[in-house]
Amino acid sequence: MFKTPISLTAAAAVAALSLLSGCAALGPDFKAPAAPQQAAYRHAAGSADAVLPAAWWNAFGDATLAALEQRALQDSPSVKASAERLAQARAQLGAARAATRPQLGVSTSAAYERSSQNTSQAILLHHVSVVGMDYEAGASMSYELDAWGRVRRLVESASAQVQAAEDDHGAVVLTLSSQIANSYFQLRGLDAQADVLGQALASRIETEALVQSRFDAGVSNELDLSRARVETANARAQLIDVQRQRADLEHALAVLVGASPSEPLVPAATSAKLASPPQIPVGLPASLLAQRPDLAESVATLRALNAQVGVAEAAFYPSISLTASYGFASQPLSDLLKASSHQYSIGPLGLSLPIFDGGRNRANLAAAKARYSEAAANHEQRLLTALREVEDSLNDVQQLQDQALVQAQASAAAERAYEVARARWERGVSNYLDVTDAQRSALSTERDATQIATQRLLAAVAVARSLGGGWTPER
Repeated sequence: MFKTPISLTAAAAVAALSLLSGCAALGPDFKAPAAPQQAAYRHAAGSADAVLPAAWWNAFGDATLAALEQRALQDSPSVKASAERLAQARAQLGAARAATRPQLGVSTSAAYERSSQNTSQAILLHHVSVVGMDYEAGASMSYELDAWGRVRRLVESASAQVQAAEDDHGAVVLTLSSQIANSYFQLRGLDAQADVLGQALASRIETEALVQSRFDAGVSNELDLSRARVETANARAQLIDVQRQRADLEHALAVLVGASPSEPLVPAATSAKLASPPQIPVGLPASLLAQRPDLAESVATLRALNAQVGVAEAAFYPSISLTASYGFASQPLSDLLKASSHQYSIGPLGLSLPIFDGGRNRANLAAAKARYSEAAANHEQRLLTALREVEDSLNDVQQLQDQALVQAQASAAAERAYEVARARWERGVSNYLDVTDAQRSALSTERDATQIATQRLLAAVAVARSLGGGWTPER
């Protein structure tokens, strides 16, 4: 006869508290940081409306580079690790969301018990000891009524952490792809230098043979022969050093793509000429927040920390929980499921209100606000750093292009000086020292031109990386 009033009371309590749980959550609602206000990049020289594709390395038109990038996306341990971090964040979000739903459980037990004859209850029953088996089977339910939005803020924080993990995955991929491109073009630059040095070595071997024949004929002296041998040995030593550097780079590149360093990865280039870098579409500074995964990750972290402020504020308010259970209990196992053996409880309706905690909640709230403020300042610094990286890379592109034009003039002049010096020496007008000086100058300017061509490719990679490499958020 008590079931209906109890049920109505419980239902009314649940309904009232459900209304409370629909109230606005405590804590400030998140507002995303403002985008940069500048109209354009200072050193930009292209269309601001163009968009960099996700596979940005295809802009270089190099099939070997594209194959390395695709292989890295599949095999790189760092990409796999970041994917697992994302899986962890999603699992933690699922755990946080579980707190918004009632928790149900079932249990059974069987116990053999003997009560003491000397307890207060046994004395009232004339020292009777109860001996026997007890069997129980039932279900229980518990639910935290989110009256102040604490659980909702926890879910919001976990959801933002998933976003941050997604953005971190994008940042790992972008960093890896740019490292691969950098290593690859450095390797190709060394191939070009090896070709230049190979041609220089062949020329010096030819010249040394000529000096040797002139010395044998008594036309040249031993000093000229020694100088020719020195130049040949220097060219051979420089070629060996470039080959050493190339091997080290290939080992590093193999690790980046997830291959064994013992595996031959990139065959030597057949031509010394490096390709011209493509023009990378720049876009506008205001779009940088949406283009760079590290900045997007920073914003998601801010959202998570902002939600934690709400969690800390909710600690000042009562926490309300509702529990209920229903089941059967009986001493004889045969009577366990009879109607007379059933039992249930609704409640207790738990309310916990902090009265005095020694300032712990206030300290936790102050710490949560300070963490958010710190993250906001760090985000501002990251944004300024990102803008600087874009400007630096765009400036490098411009300056290296101008430097390449000047260096081409220097290389042509040095090559002409070598031809004149050798012709004068062969006619006996000048000594062999002029030839060796001209050889060194021509080789140095040619290697400088090759290094500048390599730097131009690396600058184009830096532009793509600083702009986010065509990354788009997964939401």
